[in-house]
Amino acid sequence: MSPVLIRPYEATDIPLLFEAGRESRSTIGPWLPWCHENYSEGEARAFVEAQIAAFASGAEYTFAITSPGGRFLGCCGLNLIDRTNRRANLGYWVRASEVSRGVATSAVRLLGAWAFENTPLGRLEIVASTENLGSQRVAEKAGAVREGIARSRLHLHGRAHDAIVYSILRTDPRTVSA
Repeated sequence: MSPVLIRPYEATDIPLLFEAGRESRSTIGPWLPWCHENYSEGEARAFVEAQIAAFASGAEYTFAITSPGGRFLGCCGLNLIDRTNRRANLGYWVRASEVSRGVATSAVRLLGAWAFENTPLGRLEIVASTENLGSQRVAEKAGAVREGIARSRLHLHGRAHDAIVYSILRTDPRTVSA
């Protein structure tokens, strides 16, 4: 498994995110509609600026995934935070040139550990289309527990997708080791 680091986004990540997104249109575009054929540096700038503000306010926690040497590898984060029920959605993607190297699995483990050390969240959910086998493998390798299939849970490119729901719990030792 590849060693990776996660850190909050910085303004200097804008061109790095843009480059990684453009490189990865064919691999992540089917699952992440923001990554489209005409993805622009302006969209990358708007995203990074929004994530910096959201992190500061505690609305969302989005991280750049990097190599120890600083190469931008992808993104992971917590969004759709439900403070009443102490849960959040955990998402991730890795640039095309770094797929199948353990990057996403390592990032999910690091993010889970960060969430349980730095927030009161007790449940992290990963929701992956039943057609997104790569994301399912990441969730399972990271120790997330498959709970079931939610019908028409995701809408991607104008089409409903059934999705597998996974969980990582603060209280489950299988899912909290980094």
